Amino acid sequence: MSKGSSAGSEKATPGALVWRLSMKWRVAVDRAVAPLGLTHAQYVLVASLYGLRRADERPSQRRLADITGLEPLYVSKLARALEAAGLVERARDPRDPRAVQLALTEQGREVTGRAIKVVQGLLQQLLEPLGGLDSPRAKEFSRDLATLLDAPLDPFTFAAHDDNEHDDNETEQS
Repeated sequence: MSKGSSAGSEKATPGALVWRLSMKWRVAVDRAVAPLGLTHAQYVLVASLYGLRRADERPSQRRLADITGLEPLYVSKLARALEAAGLVERARDPRDPRAVQLALTEQGREVTGRAIKVVQGLLQQLLEPLGGLDSPRAKEFSRDLATLLDAPLDPFTFAAHDDNEHDDNETEQS
């Protein structure tokens, strides 16, 4: 095993490595933001709201779900918990009474600002082996991740293909 690699990573598939890295990141962020009263998922929500606020946008829960990649029902649940904690305010959209808009409260902005600094420090640690957050390798890594995230992924395409192969094999064996 090479210096700095985890057990089995040399032989792991890209999917397994993505999973392990995402779990490592989620656990690290959960632990880092817990003293601020946040979970990783709540952090994703408030950090997104923080960035959108700078663009003077007050997104609906649906838009925030699209931005974060979280399920709309989960965003609603998170928003209610954050509202109960005094970090987020929820209000009906005046243009669409069915939609709920979200915004950070003053306390939410303060807590989120602190959380962002903590997570930025974690991100610097994570990317240190690539030369740090602003290194060419880290920027290339970010572009590669964005490319993979933007690529369509339909789990049913291959499942249907495998079923057809299985049917063909049964026909040949009959």
